[in-house]
This record gives sequence, C-alpha cells and structure tokens, in this order.
Amino acid sequence: MADVLAFVEQREGQIGGGAREVVSVAAQLASEIGGSASALVLGGPGLTSAAEGLSTAGATSVAVAEHEALSEYNPEAYLPVVINHLRSGNFKALMFSASSLGKDLAPRVAAALDVPLGSDVTGMEVQDGVPLFTRPVYSGKAFTKFSIDVDPVIVTIRPNVFPVGDYDSKIQVSKFIPDVDPETWCVRVIERKGVAEGAVDVSEAAVVVSGGRGLKDPANWGVLEELRDVIGPDTALGASRAVVDAGWRPHAEQVGQTGKTVAPKLYIAVGISGAVQHLAGMRTSQTIVAVNRDPDAPIFSMADYGIVGDLFEVLPRMTEAIKALKSED
Repeated sequence: MADVLAFVEQREGQIGGGAREVVSVAAQLASEIGGSASALVLGGPGLTSAAEGLSTAGATSVAVAEHEALSEYNPEAYLPVVINHLRSGNFKALMFSASSLGKDLAPRVAAALDVPLGSDVTGMEVQDGVPLFTRPVYSGKAFTKFSIDVDPVIVTIRPNVFPVGDYDSKIQVSKFIPDVDPETWCVRVIERKGVAEGAVDVSEAAVVVSGGRGLKDPANWGVLEELRDVIGPDTALGASRAVVDAGWRPHAEQVGQTGKTVAPKLYIAVGISGAVQHLAGMRTSQTIVAVNRDPDAPIFSMADYGIVGDLFEVLPRMTEAIKALKSED
C-alpha cells in the first residue's frame, strides 16, 4: 500500500480552504493508487480539534505536531519535522499548497531528500498506476504534463483549482511533541505582516477584485472596496505590481509572477492593462472580467467579459446593479 501525505497549513490555529483542498487532492490520488490519505499539521498547542475536521476533506489520519515554537512558520523548525514524519511512513507522495509558505517549504524538503519538485500543479490523473500532473509553463501561455519517477513524489497544488471533497470517513488524530530547539536556529521571526484583520487572503478568495494604475491615485481604491463589500465576504482585493511598487497597496495583495498566483471563480481586473507578468498570476481564473478605457489593452485577450469605459463610471454602476440583484433575493 502506498499512502499520500498532505502538509496542512494553519494560521492562528485555523485550517483554511487551501489546506483542505490539498487534503482532497491527496485523497483522490491515494484512492487511485490503492492507499490512504494522511495529513500533517504543525503549530502551537490546541490544533487537535481543528485537525479532526479534515475527515470531510478525505484524510483518514492526521498527525498533529504541537509546540509553542511552531506557532509561527520558521523553515528551520518545520523542515526536520516534515522530513522525519515523511520517513516514518510508507508515503508515495507528499503534497503542499502552492501558497507563500508552501513555495518556501516544499523546495527545502525536496532539496533535503534530493528529489525533484513539481510546482504549481493544476491537474492530476493516474495512468497505469503512475501519477501524471499538469502545470502551466511560459507564464501560463501553455501547459505541460509530467510525472516524477522517484519516491516520494513531491508537488505543490495551486489553490482554488481542485474541488474540496465531501467525505464521510472516520479519522484518527494523533498528537506528538516534536524535538525542536529554537536556540539552534539561525532564523528568527521578527514581525509578520499579512492581510488586515477580517480580510480574505487574495490567494484563497473565491472572488478577487484587482486594481491597477488606471485608478490614478491610492485614494481612489474606495470604488474597489465598495464593489468587494457588495459582492460578499469571500471577496478579496488584489493589485498589480505597478501599484504595489508605487506604495499604493501592500505586497500581500499583489497578483502576478512576482506576487501571488490566484485562481478564483471570478477575477475582476480594473484599470489593469494586462502585462504578461500579471496575466501569469491570474489566467487560470474561472471567469475573468476586465474594465479598461483602452480597447486594445492586453487584458481583454484573456477576459471572458470586457467593458471598455471609464472605471469611475462603470464600477459604481456595477456595484449598484449587484446591490439591486441581492435586494431581489
């Protein structure tokens, strides 16, 4: 039997949708190769109850490594715990989310084990018992299929691409205290800057409303915030690299090749011309709506729906139209 291990991220003791997605992909792969899906969660004390909820995502067992020193992500702390747990079982594959944390930790694990890493996976199938993965290449202009012929197979999964399963299985949760010594670490977490309290992370949001230089001034971001608020709580604000570099918006909101890769159900690009670096970070969105006054803007080549016009006229009308639709419900 060849099992699949999913690394589960937690933030302040909460397990998000991206982590559950990775567990479901692991469960899908495990079922096709004749194994079971296990999960590994690292963090501070009190994670056991949150880990139990992973049964509905497809995990049959969860190992919870609890230690006060693991409350904040630190690669020196997480790396040996992940490797030791991986070696303790018969795992065919190890899966991470292609989040900021996953993109940092997964390459370290692969390098430590001297195995390849398949990054940013957007598709998976099994042929003759061999996992075959799909990932975008050339800034998302094409897709390639690949397999990894060594054990363990290590991949990162692009968030919001795979559905989260709805399983009804029993789960076994085991807790252990890893042997960690913060005094030996060369890395220290000094400060953590994330999204504002109550805001949705752009990489996990179901809907993303992104703005670019077309908004002309950071003070004009209010039109995007109004649209975000009326769409609903699963909506996040995004930004192009140009406005982040200008200091208008925090880097946590940047979408693109040098920012975050997103794949929401709906992506609304406002005042964004559509440079190739930005398109690389959002082209796998299920539905793309572009608002730009330039009819030749490259973003329209990617859009499912395009509105050519002044965003300061279009967005308020769009916001009011959504309000009217919701009031009818």
